[in-house]
Amino acid sequence: MAVVAALALAGCGAPPDLRQPASAASPTAPPPPTSVPTPAVPPATGLPSGFPEASATPTDAGLVATPCRSGPTGERIVRLLRGPAGVLPDDVRVQVRTGPQCAADWQYTVLQVTGYEELLVVTRGRATAPELVTAGTDVCTAEVRVLAPPGIRTLACDGGTVGVPGA
Repeated sequence: MAVVAALALAGCGAPPDLRQPASAASPTAPPPPTSVPTPAVPPATGLPSGFPEASATPTDAGLVATPCRSGPTGERIVRLLRGPAGVLPDDVRVQVRTGPQCAADWQYTVLQVTGYEELLVVTRGRATAPELVTAGTDVCTAEVRVLAPPGIRTLACDGGTVGVPGA
C-alpha cells in the first residue's frame, strides 16, 4: 500500500503543459508577443438571399395582424357587406367592434350587428377595393386556413388566442 501511495505522490506536480519550458528560462528566448494580431473580418453585408431586408417588419410577411394604417376602414368593410357582397341589409345597424386588422394584403374585422350575433369578416386585396373572402360567426374556412397569412389565420381560426396562456 505504501508503494502505491509513493508512486501516486511521485506523479504529483505541475502537468507537463503547465511547466515552464527550459528555453523560456534562458535569456536568448524572445519575449512573448504583447498583442496577437487578429485577422481582418469583413463586415456583414446583409442577410443571405431569400431573407427579407432589415427594414422589413413582421407584418410585411403577415406574421402579425395589426391595425390597418392605410385602410381599408371599418366603414369601407361595412359598405362592401351592404353593397356588392349582399351580406347586410341596409336597414340593420352595424358598428365596427374590432379592426380592420391587417396582415399582408388580408384584413380581419369584427362587427356588432343590432339584433344578431357578432359578424366576423375576412377580406383581402387593396385597401380601396377589398374583396370579401368570408363573413359569418365562423370564418375559419378552408381558404382562410390555407391561404391567409398567419396573423389573419390566428384571429380567424384561433380567436386571437395563440400563445396566450389560459386563453
